[in-house]
Amino acid sequence: MSASSVARLLLSRGRLLPAPTWPWVAPAAGKKGHAGLPELRDHELEEQFVRGSGPGGQATNKTSNCVVLKHLPTGVVVKCHQTRSVEQNRKLAREILRERLDVAYRGEESEVLQGKREAVRRKAEKRRKAAENLERKRLFKEARQRDQE
Repeated sequence: MSASSVARLLLSRGRLLPAPTWPWVAPAAGKKGHAGLPELRDHELEEQFVRGSGPGGQATNKTSNCVVLKHLPTGVVVKCHQTRSVEQNRKLAREILRERLDVAYRGEESEVLQGKREAVRRKAEKRRKAAENLERKRLFKEARQRDQE
């Protein structure tokens, strides 16, 4: 069994992959979204340009501006057709692939999952504060009505 087929098997079963062999990007000052994500090497990528699908009619159906990136060591595939520009789609596909590889290799410690957990925590805190404020308003109105009676 080849290394890439073992990696695909592990990814399909939701297990973590062994530590990556490529260098990780050191956290850069001022760049929030790129800290700690793996660096992609061109010789490890297979890139294809295929025709897109979805709304857009003839302009979408005739141009090959959808980018399909495959990371050969792990078998992770990313398809990106968010814009009409091939260059923008290439950049976006590489960013998405970096995030997916980060999740595949680091699991719960990945930057992407940590960011999602933080967003969920902030949202829950916001809801809790809103509920507290509503309760305070209700108690204030009740106290005001008792004072008027």
